[in-house]
Amino acid sequence: MMAAAADGLGSIAIDTTQLNMSVTDPTAWATAMNNLGMVPVGLPGQQLVSDSICVPGFDPSLNMMTGITPINPMIPGLGLVPPPPPTEVAVVKEIIHCKSCTLFPQNPNLPPPSTRERPPGCKTVFVGGLPENATEEIIQEVFEQCGDITAIRKSKKNFCHIRFAEEFMVDKAIYLSGYRMRLGSSTDKKDSGRLHVDFAQARDDFYEWECRQRMRAREERHRRKLEEDRLRPPSPPAIMHYSEHEAALLADKLKDDSKFSEAITVLLSWIERGEVNRRSANQFYSMVQSANSHVRRLMNEKATHEQEMEEAKENFKNALTGILTQFEQIVAVFNASTRQKAWDHFSKAQRKNIDIWRKHSEELRNAQSEQLMGIRREEEMEMSDDETCDSPTKKMRVDESALAAQAYALKEENDSLRWQLDAYRNEVELLKQEKEQLFRTEENLTKDQQLQFLQQTMQGMQQRSLMCASQHQNNNNGCRSGTRGGDDGGRGGDGGRGSVDDSDKDGCSSQADHSSDVGCGGDGGTFGDKKILGKDRLKAIT
Repeated sequence: MMAAAADGLGSIAIDTTQLNMSVTDPTAWATAMNNLGMVPVGLPGQQLVSDSICVPGFDPSLNMMTGITPINPMIPGLGLVPPPPPTEVAVVKEIIHCKSCTLFPQNPNLPPPSTRERPPGCKTVFVGGLPENATEEIIQEVFEQCGDITAIRKSKKNFCHIRFAEEFMVDKAIYLSGYRMRLGSSTDKKDSGRLHVDFAQARDDFYEWECRQRMRAREERHRRKLEEDRLRPPSPPAIMHYSEHEAALLADKLKDDSKFSEAITVLLSWIERGEVNRRSANQFYSMVQSANSHVRRLMNEKATHEQEMEEAKENFKNALTGILTQFEQIVAVFNASTRQKAWDHFSKAQRKNIDIWRKHSEELRNAQSEQLMGIRREEEMEMSDDETCDSPTKKMRVDESALAAQAYALKEENDSLRWQLDAYRNEVELLKQEKEQLFRTEENLTKDQQLQFLQQTMQGMQQRSLMCASQHQNNNNGCRSGTRGGDDGGRGGDGGRGSVDDSDKDGCSSQADHSSDVGCGGDGGTFGDKKILGKDRLKAIT
């Protein structure tokens, strides 16, 4: 059935005469239809991707034979299709008209349909929400324009699974998710449904993906093996067997300087194998004699190389001496800059940089000096070894030159030590100055703290004196009010005595107590002279 449907669908074309939709901008409409992988309305026969950018004559089985992964023309960045629009720009979906159905896009204000995580090697999609009356031919008519369909498995519950030939065709089918599908012009619910297209996990897809992964792993192992074989050092050449002809050729090679190394290896192998006998002894002797003739040549080459080495050492020593001299001059400039006349005019940051540069230059100068001293010591040791073979006059000359070299070395070492001593003195002076500044700042801080403490103490004493003065004033006011209260109590006592019987002592005592209470009430608080005020009150009462 699928084969017949595929054969029948090969001749299906879009009948544009049944479309009554107006196209205001043909270019934009063509672009939108190309993004969907369908023939644009009003532009029959136009393909989704032109033949100029498609891979001509592409064989899908090529990757299984050579391990070449097929090019995906829908991957952005390869130049086959324009890059996808930015995520913040919403893609406007258009109405899609097919021969048997019409696809209406969803409301652009709604969120896009959700999809599951894409399985590896996915070539199968799940299509849900199909109309109940949708047939397999209609489904193939809609989705075959996304790519070649290899299989359609339709269920009775309004969904199906579609398997494409390549993975990139799945992306085109996912674009149709959210469209509402209507069969013909019918308004029946069975003829309409909202499509939901999502990735599907199929065993065939996963198996093919695993096969590709294993094939790539085999190719990678093969490539690594070839690389290891290429980088492996070559094996030694094979040693031919001994014969008189080969021996004669080897004798000629031993006389040639360019082929001597190869020939001596073959000769050594023959001797170790036991090829020497009475018959071949003379021939081997001549070859050994030819090998011995190269000793003089090797000694001459060694002497030449030793002379070149001596000249290189001398050139290196002279260059090192010049470098050391320049280092000494640089260090002298830094030492002159650190003296009092110039040092005071530099800022703190400049002094710090000069000090760092000076220390770094001194370290490099000392390292170069030690290296030069080591070279001279080696020369002295070589000269001392040669003293045993020279005449006495030559020994004296060598001793004089050695003493001169030692004196020069000691002089340089003395100069370097003197410069280091000057640098250390300058550092000590700087440290002393910084210490004095820190001590002065600490003394100033201590004096400021003491002055502040004394000020706080004086303020506290002033506040206490003001409180004492106010308390004393309140006490004086209390004394005056108490005196006035005592006089009033005395006057009340005289009036009472005139009206109360003289023989009633209890009444007098109670009146005295009353007057004393009045006097105490007029006192208005504690006071130091209460005894004096009490006597005055008793006198006033009596």
